Amino acid sequence: MALKVALLGAGNVARNSYLPYLSRRAGVELSYYSRTRARAEACAADFGGSVAASLEELLAAEPDTVLVLTHETQRYEAALALLDYRPKRVFFEKPLVAMAGQDSVTEDDFFRAREVLAGAAAVGAETAMIFNYRFFDQTVRARALVAQRGWGALRQAALVVNYACWSHCIDLLGLFGGPLATITALAGGVEYEGAVDVAAAFQLANGASGTILGSRGIDFGLPLYEMTFNFEGGLLRFTDLDGPLEVFDPASRYVESHGLRANFNRWAQYEDSFAKSLAAYLDSIEAGDPPPVPGRAGLAELQFEAALRRSAALGRPVDAAGEFPLDF
Repeated sequence: MALKVALLGAGNVARNSYLPYLSRRAGVELSYYSRTRARAEACAADFGGSVAASLEELLAAEPDTVLVLTHETQRYEAALALLDYRPKRVFFEKPLVAMAGQDSVTEDDFFRAREVLAGAAAVGAETAMIFNYRFFDQTVRARALVAQRGWGALRQAALVVNYACWSHCIDLLGLFGGPLATITALAGGVEYEGAVDVAAAFQLANGASGTILGSRGIDFGLPLYEMTFNFEGGLLRFTDLDGPLEVFDPASRYVESHGLRANFNRWAQYEDSFAKSLAAYLDSIEAGDPPPVPGRAGLAELQFEAALRRSAALGRPVDAAGEFPLDF
């Protein structure tokens, strides 16, 4: 029996990052709805599937999941409209909500996102997120290495991130270190293309501490992020989109370095990560398992951003769980 996958939004994200995999996967039946019908029709012509004239028609076919691929500035309204038709499952692009764009997440975006997830829970819709950086080869390798070598908990972290990768890197910090406890931030020292730099010191719920710098001013010819994670038993350093991973293990006199061969590039790895994320998600549906990245992960990422913005605005530490609770 075919797996029915509906796409809400048929722009460049759907066309370039989602449909190449979805159209190749056996046993998938695609359908589309877009406010610009011509975009949906173009996707159907190029990748197969049917076009719905309305959300009501899209959901009347009882899709197994709806992928919400609208622009982040439109995702809140699109998600609320979708929930009126009680979908079985909803899969979100990142960030979950960003009404002014991903460079300018606000406190209100967190509360809107919490409203969306609460609405989904109320109608019995399972939610999931893309966060495809979790599926980079280097991320998978690092998680396995930490577990296999028994390195224990994260203790310190330092992140320098281009805003293009911002929400993903915050998610990876949570993946390796757990939830945020408190954060103290500054903003506005440098502005590039309308986005101000932010810098923050944070403490996680497990006691780990660290720093994060976010900027639009990191040139795309440079590594788009660098992250250093120091665990109880060793240290990892990540650089760029599935780029070099350095492993520092005190049990060895050598530094281990894992990097791409010369005939592979970061953008190919980036596109492949969407296929890996979607494969894991659709596999979970077919197996009747929970999604590999739950919708709650998107809310946790926005909690970090909202707490950071409040701290920078008010000039004080912010208790993330107390001021931006994840319960809904």
